Amino acid sequence: MIDLRSDTVTLPPPEMRESIYRAELGDDLYGEDPTVNRLQELSAEITGKEAALLTPSGTMSNIIADMTHCRPGDEVIIGDGHHTMIFEVGAPASIAGVTFRILPLNSVASYDLDRLEQSIRSADLFEPPTALIWTENTFAGEGGIVMPLEELEKISAVARKHSIPVFMDGARVFNAATYLNVEVSEITKHVDTVAFCLTKGLAAPLGSVLCGPADFILEARRNRQKLGGGMRQAGLIAAAGIYALENMTLRLQEDHDNARALAEGLAEIPGFVVDSSAIQTNFVV
Repeated sequence: MIDLRSDTVTLPPPEMRESIYRAELGDDLYGEDPTVNRLQELSAEITGKEAALLTPSGTMSNIIADMTHCRPGDEVIIGDGHHTMIFEVGAPASIAGVTFRILPLNSVASYDLDRLEQSIRSADLFEPPTALIWTENTFAGEGGIVMPLEELEKISAVARKHSIPVFMDGARVFNAATYLNVEVSEITKHVDTVAFCLTKGLAAPLGSVLCGPADFILEARRNRQKLGGGMRQAGLIAAAGIYALENMTLRLQEDHDNARALAEGLAEIPGFVVDSSAIQTNFVV
């Protein structure tokens, strides 16, 4: 049986497992794990950011982003259906202490720009100030759709006008880049910070990488430690991540093609309603 529940059930290929076995290790809390350092440097280079930080999971990366960008009581503008709103057990509120202002998303996973700007709050005696604008690309809540670059650029312009940072939950940003046929940095240049998963379509057993300015990552490292996310010989994780970035990203188009082929086949079966033309990446819904 082929398990098609999610790209989270992917397993590391033999070559990735071999890279884990051969990984050079050190103590990452002291910054002495060469494999972790290499992964972080590679991730920063790919996303066009100054620095990067390995974390155990995408959820932890998202929480760290909230903690680092915001103070308790600050407000984050997010889209209705974003992963952090539904699938992270209320951690933004219970751990980071932030509140959400939830806006509807349009058919391309973006905000109505007028409504976005009107929703930004400045600090006053009563209202929580807007400290962060959240984006997700690809948007899993609508079947892995990709936000067009021009939409992301417009969101970034609104944010800059009000001196508010933009974060991207880029768990599947490599799928977005594959669909758009651009380098990941062409997407992430429009946001201040981004996190991507090494699992899912990249097939590593665990891990996420948070990328951004050097001073942001320095504080993010402290927040990772608060959450118990600091690791020692984390090169075992990083080795799989390096293999994923250097090899598995090249196979994502294969995933997209297979998703479309599956949808087209299902659509031919009586009783199945699947719009194969709506499939952009690796989701069939």
